[in-house]
Amino acid sequence: MIRRFGPPPQRGRHYRRRMGVYAIVMRDGQVLLTHQAAPVPEYQLPGGGVEVAESPLRALYREVWEETGWIIGAPRRLGAFRRYAYMPEYDLWAEKLCIIYRVVPVRARAAPVEPGHRAVWLPTAAAAACLGNEGDRAFLRAQAG
Repeated sequence: MIRRFGPPPQRGRHYRRRMGVYAIVMRDGQVLLTHQAAPVPEYQLPGGGVEVAESPLRALYREVWEETGWIIGAPRRLGAFRRYAYMPEYDLWAEKLCIIYRVVPVRARAAPVEPGHRAVWLPTAAAAACLGNEGDRAFLRAQAG
């Protein structure tokens, strides 16, 4: 059974399952986050949806690079959680299956190419406190432990 974080699904609402991959990138007591400006300003673990015919690891490398400009390596799967949310950028109610990986930062290659995103290094405790969803916070706190 995969643990759920956040509110339960609403009765009578149709949710589309969407798999996403997210990275915990740590270096020298800090965590790399992405700050997404819209639709709601929010700090997030870098990552996002796995596209059709794309492997989760390929999506992880792509999403981290798009949202932070960083090249990563040595992915290690930590686990997964589920959450139910409205995704305004897609006008979609989603059952999000979030797979979390621990990765190492290899090098900053460029500025983020994803519009409205910027890369931010924060101390681990501050990063955990400002993450936008409780599933991300739980996985980060377990790694910082």
